Amino acid sequence: MKIQIIMDRRKFFKYGSLATAGVALLSPIDILARPAEISGKGKTAKNIIMLISDGMSTGTLNMADLYLNRIHGRSSNWMQLYKDNKVSRALMDTASASSIVTDSAAASSAFGGGVRVKNGSLNVNPDGSTNTPIWQKFKKAGKKVGCVTTVAITHATPAGFCVTSNSRNSQPEIADTYHKLGFDVMMGSGNLYFSPDKREDKKNVYNEYVKKGYQVVRNRQEMMNANVNQPILGVFDEDSLPYSVDRNASQDIQNQFPSLAEMTKKAIDSMQSHKEGFVLQVEAGKVDWAAHANDIAGLIHDQIAFDDAVKIAMDFAEKDGNTLVIITTDHGNANPGVIYGKNANTGFDLLAKFTQTNEWILNQIKENDTTNHIKELVYQSNGFALTDEEASKIKSYYDGLEVAEDGLYNYKKLPYKYFSEIQKPHNSIGWISMDHSADYVELAMFGPGSELLKPFIKNTDIHYLMLEAAGLKAERPSNVK
Repeated sequence: MKIQIIMDRRKFFKYGSLATAGVALLSPIDILARPAEISGKGKTAKNIIMLISDGMSTGTLNMADLYLNRIHGRSSNWMQLYKDNKVSRALMDTASASSIVTDSAAASSAFGGGVRVKNGSLNVNPDGSTNTPIWQKFKKAGKKVGCVTTVAITHATPAGFCVTSNSRNSQPEIADTYHKLGFDVMMGSGNLYFSPDKREDKKNVYNEYVKKGYQVVRNRQEMMNANVNQPILGVFDEDSLPYSVDRNASQDIQNQFPSLAEMTKKAIDSMQSHKEGFVLQVEAGKVDWAAHANDIAGLIHDQIAFDDAVKIAMDFAEKDGNTLVIITTDHGNANPGVIYGKNANTGFDLLAKFTQTNEWILNQIKENDTTNHIKELVYQSNGFALTDEEASKIKSYYDGLEVAEDGLYNYKKLPYKYFSEIQKPHNSIGWISMDHSADYVELAMFGPGSELLKPFIKNTDIHYLMLEAAGLKAERPSNVK
């Protein structure tokens, strides 16, 4: 016997999630089938802004949107672009030449050089030949060029758009290269690689930038006051900026360090009047670091800070009409997500009480702290109570009885993994690992050139799409399929 199921339209829109989101009265098929309302179709992109949330698994994008919806009553800017049908959308394969799981250097080189290279290298092929980074191509074409990031400006993601190097770890050399290439706005962290007090060769790289006419700014106020008609080097901390949730908890940190959105706006303000246009890379580098640490507060709030930068870019692009905006990640990391269970809603909502990163909490603990002190610290920062057994085990890491896993960016060997496992039954968040994954990732485009985007692409395709959108020669070399 056949059973015919008929959808009652009134019930669908009364009870369905689309009604909750305020979608106009269209059928589900209409909504799914509508092509994006492409802005600037057929025009040449004068400017390009590429925003990269480093290490953003799809679950990270999802949870930031859930958090903003449930705690603040609004969608993320990225998801709102989908809901408003403003962008072209694709899935992207992020593999490198050496692995289906890329690192950030190879991933950025795919964007920057248009060729997949081995993990760890920057635009250098296995045979030793090099690929010209795309920001050099745009600089040669007369555009202003910039990068802003929440990690070192010499780190893998900005470097992959700018330089060639056999190793992503050559950060002191990279620091001394940007000014030679004449890049216009470079801001993030990385004093370790610029200061004579930190470099092994004792070279004062800041002086090299000053000689070339750069303003060197070292804090938020200096950045805000910087002359938009002069090149800017902004270096605001040793190796990375503070996590956004820790920044939100401290007025002193807010006064000292700019947000990613503030750096993005300053970079746009500094380059937008250039007659040949500009290109800008914006990286939320610490989304990746938080994923490596399974640090949920760090992850969600840095993703939200990235989303604030998306709004800055989109507000400019919509007003300007000649700007291509690309929003994506370079790879997944740790694949976090909300886990099914009767307490999923209340557990996830507990994240509103996570007012500090796990990094901040675990750095507060000292070897001679009592278990009661540790319990109090976690309750104040996370809103849940540790058991005596959990507090004792955390203490054991500091007594030297337990040894934490190494973990990328875990130089102090803090017990990140164990602490995230303690949090799991309270916040309903699970992680599959503490490292990169081979997921296909989300990508969105707005503005001139976005009509070139296909539904499924390789990371190298972005290189040629940017060139084509800007009206530059975009021929692929023979070693790129």
